[in-house]
Amino acid sequence: MDSLNVKKGAGGRKGGASRKQPISRSVKAGLQFPVGRIGRYLKKGRYAQRVGTGAPVYLAAVLEYLSAEVLELAGNAARDNKKNRIIPRHVLLAIRNDEELGKLLTGVTIAHGGVLPNINPVLLPKRTSAKETEPKSPAKGGKSPKKA
Repeated sequence: MDSLNVKKGAGGRKGGASRKQPISRSVKAGLQFPVGRIGRYLKKGRYAQRVGTGAPVYLAAVLEYLSAEVLELAGNAARDNKKNRIIPRHVLLAIRNDEELGKLLTGVTIAHGGVLPNINPVLLPKRTSAKETEPKSPAKGGKSPKKA
């Protein structure tokens, strides 16, 4: 009869083993971006009647890759300008100087980003060669003329 009175673990499990902690899909996929939230947005946005289990994982991975790429290039642009913080100008310089990102974001305007520095070569002052900089003297034949 004592065996009936023996207390079981929480929730009726034997041995008192604690319940296994849930692991998020972001951790399973090795991502920083939230897979569950992206999945919820895909369903809520009614982009399709049904959303597969792999779609939010793939989309989260793509978004994470793109943001990491832009942040790395913007960080390099900030370091080139001797700044510690990334500002919109650095993001713009990073995107416009990269061929593939520039093509992807051609129609995008970044607030407070400005424009790429560019001066049309026609507007630049004409360069003079070294020979033209010397004052031209009339042709004298080398020596000064002798008096007669």
